[in-house]
Amino acid sequence: MTNVRQIPMGLSEPRVRAVLDEIAAEQARVDAVEQPKLLEEVRARTTPWTPEELVAACGSGYYAAPAAIGRLLYATVRAMRPTTVIEFGTAYGFSTIHIAAALRDNGFGRVITTELHGGKAEAAWRNIQRAGVSDHVGMLVGEASRTLTTVPGPVDLLYLDGWVDFYLDVLRTVEPKLRPGALVHADDTLKFADGARAYLDHVRDPANGYVSTAIADGQGLELSSYVGAP
Repeated sequence: MTNVRQIPMGLSEPRVRAVLDEIAAEQARVDAVEQPKLLEEVRARTTPWTPEELVAACGSGYYAAPAAIGRLLYATVRAMRPTTVIEFGTAYGFSTIHIAAALRDNGFGRVITTELHGGKAEAAWRNIQRAGVSDHVGMLVGEASRTLTTVPGPVDLLYLDGWVDFYLDVLRTVEPKLRPGALVHADDTLKFADGARAYLDHVRDPANGYVSTAIADGQGLELSSYVGAP
């Protein structure tokens, strides 16, 4: 009997494509109004945010990663073949579905995603189920620096796309679980540069065990490989 090689379904698989297109269309409609309001509020802010304030400020927007970042995540996961991926900032599940689709096509692995906004978490889980990738997703609802303490290592890939002010807190929670060679992908480091400064100082200091590089994509993308403290 001839063995038939199973062909990965990719991002064009109908259920995945339908949900991603739906999220992208709704984001384009909603964020055209909501994103300028958020940016104005951020620029006017003179005191640190609390997680609860940010939930309120971002509650009406979608703020999903750009489609190009979604494709980059899919390609990265396909190439890395990780067992455990952690995502900070689920929103409506756009990037989560890209990651989970890649894990599905690899044939193994799980993404643990975390979201503080309860309504978004519920909507994201519905989207993940409709896309047919829920077998590769675990969701935590609550403040990430707390919920992620329960996730065992080793962690192969950490994707940061929540609020940049909390990137360093989340990284410090996950850092002891990063395997040597783990990749940390941080979005919006230019778009919200003031909030990202502490995080960037940490990953760009070789004494902290990272090799890090910035990629100018309009919003700011920092890719860091954890090599371990010297």
